[in-house]
Amino acid sequence: MNIRDAKIQIRNAMTAYFTKDETGEYVIPVERQRPVFLMGPPGIGKTAIMEQIASEMGVGLLSYSMTHHTRQSALGLPFIEHKNYQGMECDVSEYTMSEIIASIYEQMEETGVREGILFLDEINCVSETLAPVMLQFLQYKVFGRHRVPDGWIVVTAGNPPEYNHSVREFDIVTWDRLKRIDVEPDYEAWKEYAYQTSVHPSVLTYLEIKKNDFYRVESTVEGKSFVTARGWDDLSQMIRLYEMHGLKVDEDLVRQYLQNAKIAKDFSAYYDLFRKYRSDYQVDRILNGDVPQEIKDRAGRALFDERLSLLGLILDGIRDLLKGVMEQDATAMGDLEELKKFRENSLHGQQNPAEIMQMLIQEKQKEIAAARRGSGRPADEVRVMKKIAGTMERQETLIAVTAGSEKAFEILKNDFTRMIEELKTAAAEAGRKLENAFRFCEDVFGEGQEMLIFVTELTSNRHCSGFIGKYGCEAYFRHNKELLFYERDREIDRRIDELSIDGLRSE
Repeated sequence: MNIRDAKIQIRNAMTAYFTKDETGEYVIPVERQRPVFLMGPPGIGKTAIMEQIASEMGVGLLSYSMTHHTRQSALGLPFIEHKNYQGMECDVSEYTMSEIIASIYEQMEETGVREGILFLDEINCVSETLAPVMLQFLQYKVFGRHRVPDGWIVVTAGNPPEYNHSVREFDIVTWDRLKRIDVEPDYEAWKEYAYQTSVHPSVLTYLEIKKNDFYRVESTVEGKSFVTARGWDDLSQMIRLYEMHGLKVDEDLVRQYLQNAKIAKDFSAYYDLFRKYRSDYQVDRILNGDVPQEIKDRAGRALFDERLSLLGLILDGIRDLLKGVMEQDATAMGDLEELKKFRENSLHGQQNPAEIMQMLIQEKQKEIAAARRGSGRPADEVRVMKKIAGTMERQETLIAVTAGSEKAFEILKNDFTRMIEELKTAAAEAGRKLENAFRFCEDVFGEGQEMLIFVTELTSNRHCSGFIGKYGCEAYFRHNKELLFYERDREIDRRIDELSIDGLRSE
């Protein structure tokens, strides 16, 4: 299955494992909760989906690569304990708590989150001395004499032997205690993740044209030649940073991430062409609604690959714009919740306004630290939390010399009103540019395939769909309705084809 379907399987398993009976006990006892084992090639996003699941389910996440661990760090260090057994004095070997188990307890203490995921990667590539310990752990969730805390689900991952010569085969007894999920690379599934993380449009449009270049592992006379999803993701981040600093993106850089000579060369050539399209088509003017007619004429004459690149440029500009508004929206809503807390404390507490705000800022900073420590929250969510904290610090200065909670709250309320007005202005401007993008696509592409792609890509991105759902976009709703009709007709055609095939088989 692909990584998206694997994510669903893991979420479902966790929902079942977290189910409690009327007495508060887990319906499936901890020792019977089979660890999930994700088996798949390297770099397809196994770690990324664990972060997504933890964030979506509101649970903790602790990740370890087991190839970095020794027997001592996993099992614990030995020490001598003096015992008395039925009057017989003796010294017995004991072990300190495993570093891994201890880290779970530390995270629970820091975050207050009692349930979570212990994710152990490269589980089938451990050292020879650690292998017996890991097999025992997979069967009983125990390192030494210390068990994984109740409420923590064990998810593991490993590579098939053809990708890693260090792989150790598990016996049937071990496999019979695991939930094995085999995962294969799938571009369409990865693309959903790519939308959420703002993968560079040159990467997305290139892979739309050459999907077979998304994931490839080959053996050559010079060794392994490979391209992975992780490689594309990391290259995308580096391209954005290089562009930000005016650095040259060339084949030498690309080869550091795409370790297949032909694909690296092809993408480098495409990126140069992509940059030319960015300069020629003047996307800012398209979004501002003052695009020259000659640009429309060129787009109308362009081949499909060039049109796809242009769509990628427009979508990238729109996604960044709408993402900024949605972060501004989330910051304002987060600040509103803090103002409610301020109001409640000021009505019932004895502290002055500045002290109350300082207390709330400290709580927010602890929440940020906990999120960064291992709650599995995505980076953009943590960024919003930091913006909320920054807003609160600014508001603290506004009320620093204010006498009386009522006056302080009035100042904070006025500041929040100002934030909302700024948000409305930003949302209106973003909405105008989104409508301009639709108008350009209507003028150039009409109701062709490009419009379907444009609407589908907007729908797939949570920032774009979130903005449209909250602030609206007339053109989107109009074209999305047409897309739904189109998809319905395709489904009808597919069913007719299936009926035809079934009819032929029955004959």
